[in-house]
Amino acid sequence: MIEAIATLLIYQLIGETLTFSFGLPIPGPVIGMALLLLTLALRPALLARIKATGTTLLSHLSLLFVPAGVGVMVHFARLSEEGVAIVAAVVGSTLLAIAATAVTAAFLINRTEAARAAARSD
Repeated sequence: MIEAIATLLIYQLIGETLTFSFGLPIPGPVIGMALLLLTLALRPALLARIKATGTTLLSHLSLLFVPAGVGVMVHFARLSEEGVAIVAAVVGSTLLAIAATAVTAAFLINRTEAARAAARSD
């Protein structure tokens, strides 16, 4: 289990280092997870070594939201002052994400269907 946690933390550290070094606008843990995904695609044997620990961590994921809840309570006054702006930003970004996903999915579906049609006509 220690080896698996160390592996996950090393990938997070690499992501944080890349973000800090290059001033990237992407959070370090996201870059670390993308690098871990790439590594798992290239070396599937690594999955067997970290799967049990990853599953255990995911089963306790709700505990990671406790600090966020405390932060909300600590900054409740500020949130109440800026609540409308926060709600507008969350709703707006959610709608944009849904629209971007729909456009991307439609593009990929059309592209796949066109490729299948071209393959049938050959």
